[in-house]
Amino acid sequence: MTSTMDLPSLHAYVKVVQTGSFTRAAESLHTHKAHLSRVVSQLERELGVRLLERTTRSLSLTEAGREFFERAQGILAAVDDARLVMQQAQGEPRGTLRLTCGVEFGMLAVGRWINRYLQAYPKVKVDAEITGRIVDLVHEGFDLAIRVGPLPDSTLAARRLGSLAYALYAAPGYLTSRPAPRSPQDLSDHELLVFAGSSRRSAWQLGKGAESHRVSLNPRLHASNTFTIRDAAEQGLGIACLPCLVGAPLVADGRLRVVLKDWRPPEVPVHAVFASARFMAPKVRAFVDLAVEMFQPAASVRTRRDGAAG
Repeated sequence: MTSTMDLPSLHAYVKVVQTGSFTRAAESLHTHKAHLSRVVSQLERELGVRLLERTTRSLSLTEAGREFFERAQGILAAVDDARLVMQQAQGEPRGTLRLTCGVEFGMLAVGRWINRYLQAYPKVKVDAEITGRIVDLVHEGFDLAIRVGPLPDSTLAARRLGSLAYALYAAPGYLTSRPAPRSPQDLSDHELLVFAGSSRRSAWQLGKGAESHRVSLNPRLHASNTFTIRDAAEQGLGIACLPCLVGAPLVADGRLRVVLKDWRPPEVPVHAVFASARFMAPKVRAFVDLAVEMFQPAASVRTRRDGAAG
């Protein structure tokens, strides 16, 4: 006798149990009620047990039927998992990628990543929400978020893309108007330009090897935008703590200089956050891989330029 316990039969049985009706299951599977009844009867004959108690008005699971239902669900889920993994491994990125990130990091880096992504994958589109609010990825239907800073505990998956390094910067004109600081303690004699949205709002924590120094802030300028702070530093209004990706290009152009180059604030991690690392769609995986790739050259350029600027 040929075995009837194939995947379509298991799928038919599971659908009958889930819908509670041969009629509803047949409608869902686009088949006939009589066909599903025959499939379940054949399963029962092969297994030698009663799976369903049938009446003219209802179906109910026997104890054996419940056990078989749970195991059949597990088998079908494992098959779906395997199929999806293969599709993910071989599939070309396509469809619309919905992503979100903060405004400043979007301007600083994510915009460039999106442009490169669209150039590399002609079958994708991007729907980007550049915003200051924290988006609920799952409930709002986003594929991923780019988040700067330590991540809170979460059921979401994450991949670290890199870290934002920071340094202190000032314009050459400012540094000719007063002695350049030689130690963190000297900063108390200088005008300070402070990003108000940072955790370093009340103090800058600077490190040099194993040494650490906390600089209390009485800033001349508080601003909630990094680029406002950058522009004020470029105009010679004081010493600013800036991401190296913001400050380094101005160092290369001679518009800023690194101050206290041996003393640095702690680096800030940048992550891609998404619903599941196990079932990552090709469009998501491709963007995350590209972001990691683009982050690294930026970091090496930053280090070379800052070191040369001393």
